[in-house]
Amino acid sequence: MTEKKQPAGIQRNLTRYGDQAFSLYLRKAFLSSAGYDPEDLDRLIVGIVDTHSDYNTCHRQMPEMVAAVKRGVLQSGGLPFAFPTISLNEILTAPTTMAFRNLMAMETEEMIRAQPMDAVVLLGGCDKTVPAQIMAALSADIPAIQVVTGPMLTGSWRGERLGACTDCRRLWARYRAGDIGKAEIEEITANLCSTGGTCMVMGTASSMACVTEALGLMLPGGASAPHATGERLKQCVAAGRRSVALAREQMRPGRIVTPEAIHNAATVLMALGGSTNAIIHLTAIARRAGQRLDMEKWNAISSQTPLLVDCKPAGVGYMEDFHNAGGVPVLLKALEPLLHTETVGVSGRPLSDLLSATPPPADWQTTVRSMQNAISLSGAITTLSGTLAPEGAVIKTAAASPALFHHVGPAVVFESPEDAAGRIDDPALAITPGHVLVLRNGGPVGAGMPEAGSLPIPRYLAEQGVRDMVRVSDARMSGTAYGTVVLHCSPEAAVGGPIGLVENGDQVELDLDRRTINLCIDESTLSERKMRFQPPRLPARGWLRIQKEHILQASEGADLDFL
Repeated sequence: MTEKKQPAGIQRNLTRYGDQAFSLYLRKAFLSSAGYDPEDLDRLIVGIVDTHSDYNTCHRQMPEMVAAVKRGVLQSGGLPFAFPTISLNEILTAPTTMAFRNLMAMETEEMIRAQPMDAVVLLGGCDKTVPAQIMAALSADIPAIQVVTGPMLTGSWRGERLGACTDCRRLWARYRAGDIGKAEIEEITANLCSTGGTCMVMGTASSMACVTEALGLMLPGGASAPHATGERLKQCVAAGRRSVALAREQMRPGRIVTPEAIHNAATVLMALGGSTNAIIHLTAIARRAGQRLDMEKWNAISSQTPLLVDCKPAGVGYMEDFHNAGGVPVLLKALEPLLHTETVGVSGRPLSDLLSATPPPADWQTTVRSMQNAISLSGAITTLSGTLAPEGAVIKTAAASPALFHHVGPAVVFESPEDAAGRIDDPALAITPGHVLVLRNGGPVGAGMPEAGSLPIPRYLAEQGVRDMVRVSDARMSGTAYGTVVLHCSPEAAVGGPIGLVENGDQVELDLDRRTINLCIDESTLSERKMRFQPPRLPARGWLRIQKEHILQASEGADLDFL
């Protein structure tokens, strides 16, 4: 039996008035008021997800991007319709954007389904916008192509090149330690973010842009062009042109995001030394595609993938250096022996064809390395398990201190991010560099999973020159952060996980060689403590209540259980 052909263009997703002919007549009448004539309305329609917001400086030039996408759609004979969705911004959203990623994914999916469009161009950039849009596109499963806003250009302070937000954290740590004063930190504040765009280091936004290109949901070379450049706008035009072809070819995300494409994306993440947050997002994306990415798969990919990209926070460079070195296409070329090259993305060409036209990393630069000149041979991000995290945890090994790769120390426990903020600098705690700082109730259920896991070094230790300690939490940390920080401990404290049972003075052992994080107490003591567990109260109403009732743990992508 042949599949029934779906209506196209303006006839898709008709409003229900009980008479389809009347619905189409009324739709055309109202569109006529906006200047659309029958020739316009005979075209395929491309929806454009517009996440511009005054609250989102990462998307500052998005109106120009929307206009450029529209130009490409029109050039290819389509009819563009831009529509708004939630715009998640890291800096101006409380309590954390992670609490709203799934809401954005739901809203985007429903608007794609509800409105007439034969394909959709997804415009995002800031950390949670891109994974939310990809999750939505996979569930809606109409032809889709992703475009990112691109990174900021670097700034400068007293001759020192600066980039948000790894340098933000490094210089703030110096300010806390008393190395620089108030006047200097105010100068730095004015120079850290010199243009619109996402953080210009290999944080979550940059990592997810590169992962999306490796998945095949973005045109080749689309991940790294800076926000403020003409090249970024050219990517928009090209995506607009290609979106019309995707509609004609019915090239849906479900055909692109295969197990092999997921493998390629995870491999690229490891070679980038990318954000630990991308572990959660790519796991959720895989789940939306009907696949499973578990700790074993992550460790298998990590163990065979060298770190090839020298960008902060795991290196010294910035995204514009990565772009000038050839970006994701050159990185894929360097990784070619480890990839599934039969995959086909939105370009319509097999990866093998794209790589045949791509040169290997050039010897005039050191930002993208060859496998023969790798920064490290494997393990940029390590997934852990053990008695403190039976369902898994992660650490960005490439940004941690080798001296702490194996460490045993007594725990100092903080009950929440607020508790840590209030007490971390209290000398009465008598914290030493050998202690393990444990933060709990920062997981998906407990707090929406804020970027609170990278606890600051206590001020009195920072003033003594201490720059790193072992820190463990069920929260996340910014992809721009660094240090020996164990994150995403699952199950989290708020659902009765072992991290909620740690007491001050308990010995905690981190062993990266064995990929373990253990709470060194006997089972009977642990069982006794479990009896005292009380689940947290749910919010009275609204989205956060729905989220807390249905969200999965970080090891499963922190998506909603019914999606």
